Amino acid sequence: MRATVIHGPNDIRIEEVPDPRIQRPTDAVVRVVNACICGSDLWAYRGVAAREAGQRIGHEFLGVVEEVGSEVSDFKPGDFVVAPFVWSDGTCDFCREGLHTSCPEGGFWGQVGYDGGQGEAVRVPYADGTLVRLPKEAAGDEKLLPGLLALSDVMSTGHHAAVSAGVKAGATVAVVGDGAVGLCGVLAAHRLGAGRIIALGRHQVRTDIARRFGATDVVAERGEAAIEAVKELTKGQGAHAVLEAVGTEESMRTAISVARDGGAVGYVGVPHGGSAGVDIGQMFGRNISLNGGVAPARAYIPELLPDVLSGAIEPGLVFDRTVDLAGVPDGYRAMDERTALKVRIGF
Repeated sequence: MRATVIHGPNDIRIEEVPDPRIQRPTDAVVRVVNACICGSDLWAYRGVAAREAGQRIGHEFLGVVEEVGSEVSDFKPGDFVVAPFVWSDGTCDFCREGLHTSCPEGGFWGQVGYDGGQGEAVRVPYADGTLVRLPKEAAGDEKLLPGLLALSDVMSTGHHAAVSAGVKAGATVAVVGDGAVGLCGVLAAHRLGAGRIIALGRHQVRTDIARRFGATDVVAERGEAAIEAVKELTKGQGAHAVLEAVGTEESMRTAISVARDGGAVGYVGVPHGGSAGVDIGQMFGRNISLNGGVAPARAYIPELLPDVLSGAIEPGLVFDRTVDLAGVPDGYRAMDERTALKVRIGF
């Protein structure tokens, strides 16, 4: 089969690789229908995150089950499924508590020795604990597929930021970051009933999506100017809940600074560049909470799925370009150059 392989910074290739096969009785083989490129994939593409030459890449996909191991009981060939960006056994203490990302048997797609999501097929470890079944008819619904694909990571991650920040009905929310996760954070906050949503971003195409997702205000400034702008919008108080979806020192400093006293920051941006933006003294004096981390998408997908199927939320609007597998290297370049927000891969 063909799959996306990374050989080094700015070196993404489509290569022939061995077909996946059942290796353990808990495995399934899934033929990929849709996949996508994530903003976090760009850290490997830029050489910031280390990868071995020839390693697979990609962690978001929808597909059809082709084969299952002898111990898989919840799925059969022909089932249409979505895979969260981490596999998990579904039975350990962490999985039962909804923290599938801490499963001792879990792992990330594309790690050394495992298939990545940006390929024609994927071996899925612990299929019963990992996959979520989708309506079969949705597999051919081009309008619905982008939203279902977003559940594998960005929508679930945006929701995790909102939940971690304690977004409640009527609350004032600020979202730091206008990438796909930040935009899905806006959508998640709106879904949870936020009364006011301030999106921090400077790219109009993206902030237009933020407004469509429920943002009531847009702040284009950065740094101290952004902090002052949010304070002005909130009569000097700041936001009850802040969603941090970037992962830099500056973004974390901004997030903590625009939080209202007694408020909370939900952070889901993959950290890079150090932690100097977290000022414990500032947080202590103002009673600001900091919660978040890697989103347990497997716990959230069943909750969010009905709203995607009904059209109540449309997270698939974050996809602004679709390519075939051969177009993936160009898709990486487009996202790196910020000429594309999020690239979907059709098979």
